[in-house]
Amino acid sequence: MNPVATLRYGDHPSQVVDLLEPRGPTDPDLPPVALLHGGYWRARWGRDLLVPLATRLAEAGRRVALVGYRRVGEVPVGWRPTFADVAEALERLAHLAPGTGADHPTRRRPVPVDVVGHSAGGQLALWATSAHPELVRRVVALAPVADLVEAHRRHLSRDAVVGLLGGTPAEVPDRYRASSPVELVPLGRPLLVVHGSADRDVPRALSRRLVEAAERAGDPVRALWPRGVDHFDLIDPDHPVSGEIVNWLAAPDPASGSTPRPRG
Repeated sequence: MNPVATLRYGDHPSQVVDLLEPRGPTDPDLPPVALLHGGYWRARWGRDLLVPLATRLAEAGRRVALVGYRRVGEVPVGWRPTFADVAEALERLAHLAPGTGADHPTRRRPVPVDVVGHSAGGQLALWATSAHPELVRRVVALAPVADLVEAHRRHLSRDAVVGLLGGTPAEVPDRYRASSPVELVPLGRPLLVVHGSADRDVPRALSRRLVEAAERAGDPVRALWPRGVDHFDLIDPDHPVSGEIVNWLAAPDPASGSTPRPRG
């Protein structure tokens, strides 16, 4: 993948966004798609995880932004810098006009972007939608870490949530309430949640709790529970589920719950 431009929104090496222009027929009315990678908020994993999915979206005619952000291991606790980076990156993207240079914001008012997050990136995408709804048009959560209290209870990825938030739910309850997606609904934006039955990295029960909470709160939510699909199948551009994601993002009315059959 060769990005056409790089957006730097801070001095840290991780405060960077790679921009890809569409490679296929494009709809000029569709905004960029911002991709937030997972890795349980740790520095060993970066935005390269989502290069294949970014390429798939670009080939489908979308402008794509691969978002980097500071993570645990680069900072002692990921909470403030990680969340601030995601918000700043989306803010910059929402002020870029199509086809402009990456460091030349041209809009006075933000134009909401589509946000796709995988795993821990799903948590960040959902948090950003709640905290900054003016920046988000619609959101896709792929196997998101959607319930941080439950993630802590299950000690997922060697207590990764404690590394992110700097304590347990008993020690820093306000941080959990302010960042756990199940606590943040209604989001007020169309939401697609995809979580496979064979996922061994993030339990599907976390996504089910999110979907149930969002439906109770009145959010327009669509959920896909593909059988036999594991954690990384969701970001494999050759897997049929990628077509579902592409089509939902391009659909004129995702709140209707109808999704065209995937292309390719």
